[in-house]
Amino acid sequence: MNKKISRPPGTNMNADIRPGAPTRLQQLKVRQLSLARRVLCAAACVWWAAGAALVAGATPASAAHVASGAVQAAHGLALSAASAASAASAARTASAPASAPLSTTPASPATAPSGNAASAGTPASTPAPASAPAVLKLPEHPALTRAQDVEETHAALRMRAVFAREVTRRLRVPLADQHAYGARLQAALDDRDLGELAGEFVVLVDRNANVQALFIYFRASPGEPWLMIGASPVATGRPGEYDHFLTPLGVFAHTPDNMDFRAEGTMNQNGIRGYGRRDMRIYDLGWVDGERGWGKGGVSQMRFQMHATDPDRLEPLLGIRHSKGCVRIPASLNVFLDHHGILDAEYEALAASGKSLWVLHSDRVVTPWAGRFIVVVDSERKTRPAWSPAPGSKARAKVPAGGDQAD
Repeated sequence: MNKKISRPPGTNMNADIRPGAPTRLQQLKVRQLSLARRVLCAAACVWWAAGAALVAGATPASAAHVASGAVQAAHGLALSAASAASAASAARTASAPASAPLSTTPASPATAPSGNAASAGTPASTPAPASAPAVLKLPEHPALTRAQDVEETHAALRMRAVFAREVTRRLRVPLADQHAYGARLQAALDDRDLGELAGEFVVLVDRNANVQALFIYFRASPGEPWLMIGASPVATGRPGEYDHFLTPLGVFAHTPDNMDFRAEGTMNQNGIRGYGRRDMRIYDLGWVDGERGWGKGGVSQMRFQMHATDPDRLEPLLGIRHSKGCVRIPASLNVFLDHHGILDAEYEALAASGKSLWVLHSDRVVTPWAGRFIVVVDSERKTRPAWSPAPGSKARAKVPAGGDQAD
């Protein structure tokens, strides 16, 4: 049985503590310093391994992408330290335990600086080993009657007028080419067992050097032809230089599993805003297998994203291959996709379940036909079509030295 112990007045309440014994606060500080040392050691090991691979001739996926993994590992350890500190502090001031697991969703907006390689600022996990493409699930949409199908199609096609009004860099694609790209889209979906996809918008990118274009398509029901909403010039991966990948082919799902983020709009050392002006959204598609465009080629992991670019120096170059593997798009197209939730089906579903997603603006006007897939093809065109002109010499003259190093 516990006995109530009393002490005479003036007695030192800490007299039973051994002289020189560390306090709880001191112990916590020691743990934090230990975590910091582990972070630095981990980062140093990653860089050393990357350098050793280069010397040995086994080219790493990307120095910037490896660095991104190291930074994120360090960030995770730092979050753990902060969480421990917060829990200990709360325990000292409250009668009940106050520690709780960190949320996977950022509580406040995070932005990305415009570094030499945009992906170096990506809030992402470390790259996984090369593997087979992820299994994609066909979204479920209710079957439509013929009358409902016609009504849905007419309503969705009103987005053409919105696209023409809000997107400043557009391509006027002839009807025959619209149908041809619709067929390419269907073939790519068939390859991934998504041939019955309908009832939502899909983004299609042609990475061909003579095209460099993005298209938005829709159809109300399976089996119908895909109808184009609009098209814009883009810039995809330009091979021939270290750390430059060919933009990967295939079907990619845009999901909160690889959370999007927003640009800070800051300049890098070459005077380039790699992710574009502040608040531009970066569509993060995660780690994928990419074909190296340097050395002896081969496949490595790369962080695949779709994002805006420097509005003054690099956006005028859209229409030619100029990125390090990501898909660069016009700022006005970025805003259009973002504001109308063209690719936000899974983000909106998560938000509807009660999750707070800082990356979604509160004033967005989401389309009823929000989608989730970005499809990349290569049309293998040998000549440039008249509807997709290349940028002129004036646009190329605006690129500063080192400007090609932005993602």
